[in-house]
Amino acid sequence: MDPQISIDVPPYLRVHTNGTVERLAGIHVVPPGIDPQTNVISKDITILPKTGVTARLYSPTKTSAKLPLILYFHGGAYCISSSSDPLYHNSLNNLVAEANIIAISVNYRLAPEHPLPTAYNDSWEALQWVASHAVEDGEGFDGQMKENWIKEKVDFDRVFLAGDSAGANIGHYMCLKDHNFINFKILGLIMVNPYFWGKEPIGIEISDYERKKMVDKWWEFVCPSDKGNDDPLINPFVEEAPGIEGLCVEKVLVTVAEKDILKERGKLYHKKLVNSSWKGSAEFYETQEEDHVFHIFNPDCDKAKSLIKRIAVFINEQ
Repeated sequence: MDPQISIDVPPYLRVHTNGTVERLAGIHVVPPGIDPQTNVISKDITILPKTGVTARLYSPTKTSAKLPLILYFHGGAYCISSSSDPLYHNSLNNLVAEANIIAISVNYRLAPEHPLPTAYNDSWEALQWVASHAVEDGEGFDGQMKENWIKEKVDFDRVFLAGDSAGANIGHYMCLKDHNFINFKILGLIMVNPYFWGKEPIGIEISDYERKKMVDKWWEFVCPSDKGNDDPLINPFVEEAPGIEGLCVEKVLVTVAEKDILKERGKLYHKKLVNSSWKGSAEFYETQEEDHVFHIFNPDCDKAKSLIKRIAVFINEQ
């Protein structure tokens, strides 16, 4: 390894000996605006001024009735990408158009500059920010002005949390917190190729040693702790983790991809959930012959379009 590099976390980033973080992926950005392909409009706003956390809001250009809302947490192993990443921007435009929804993509702060649990804390405050809009009277979260798009366009009886990879993990933990302050029920959780892990390999993790070693390093980098890959934030089934039966939603959609080394954890999550005392309904969807978050990298392929349609059905089914 280059002697000027102290930590190498492929394929995401390097940390140089002088402390500089060099990100190798998820560094490109695009501005919000009207997307000519989907006719979806977006804008950026600061939602947490004290920390500088922003979000990108999406809406169909023509809305009459109030629409379902998705609070979305992007992936990137907690250390790369953003809500203005062109890959995520394109994916959210496609989902908003297909499902006819409002979406808020949270630009939580990244490790290593902001070590975990910062991403979880930012996401939790973003949920509280959204919740403040469900109350007719009073000021917004932390004394802020309320956002008109949310006040005027959102049906608060149809609110969902969603995310891919690390963002799906964040969504899971947001659904296990105390929601007594929220004036609406979160209807569902959408988990696309969720990023969970553990010390002991299962399924294809046993034979795929090289990829397992790579994933091991991701978590050790963003969350150095004595529990390692059995930290309750990355392994929801260790003793210290909150019970999965405590999910606050009525329904969950778990999707995995056949060639993704993380698929074993997504399958295990769904199995544990349906066999727990949780009272909701859990749906499972597997895409064959594709790898991790393929729909982000290749959004125009037929399987990506099918996945987006499946998510849209989950949102809109009664």
